[in-house]
Amino acid sequence: MQLTFHGQSCFEIHHEGSKLIIDPFLSGNPLAKAKPEEIEVDYILLTHGHGDHVGDTVEIAKRTGATVIGNNELATWIGFQGVEKVHPMHIGGSHTFPFGRMKLTQAFHGSAFIDEEKQEITYLGMPTGILLNLGDKTIYHAGDTGLFSDLKLIGAQNEIDLALLPIGDNFTMGPEDALLAAEWVQAKKVVPMHYNTFPLIEQDADDFVRRLQEKNIDGRVVQPGQSFEL
Repeated sequence: MQLTFHGQSCFEIHHEGSKLIIDPFLSGNPLAKAKPEEIEVDYILLTHGHGDHVGDTVEIAKRTGATVIGNNELATWIGFQGVEKVHPMHIGGSHTFPFGRMKLTQAFHGSAFIDEEKQEITYLGMPTGILLNLGDKTIYHAGDTGLFSDLKLIGAQNEIDLALLPIGDNFTMGPEDALLAAEWVQAKKVVPMHYNTFPLIEQDADDFVRRLQEKNIDGRVVQPGQSFEL
């Protein structure tokens, strides 16, 4: 399968004819090389309701007819925005889709739509991580999260081929905690995400990967716009 990193926490996945995108934050993302109108997908997977993750979901879904998958409150709210196809789930639940099996996991963070002009915050359910079983590969997208001990359980229950872990600090795990998370989930490969999009989350991803390798963990820095095979 082919994965493309679009910056922040956005990954596009092409697998056996299915096209998925996770957290499509492109407009307003200074690192993104792709534009929303260039994205052609069948499914949009959301980890939580913050603007830098929901991003261009509504625009892309309306144009492509993609199904939006996320926690119940978030998926319902996306439907309220005029998106016709949504699939609500929740933490601990899994479902088999045409592309493979998806399960939502815990993540320790927030999840809301913030209207700065009206100074209103709309609660959009619990934040989540995503476990994807695609063919014989398992991908774990941690979403926005701090370090939590049940990452060990996620690693024990799943043979994870690729873990996508935030390293930006301030809003999520920083590099030190992400190193622990990488050990706990026992992934065969780790790719850092959620860093360098804004000054507040600037990190040295190359140094993070070097430190992973010191722990005998395979890590890789993927630049925005770059694709790789799994």
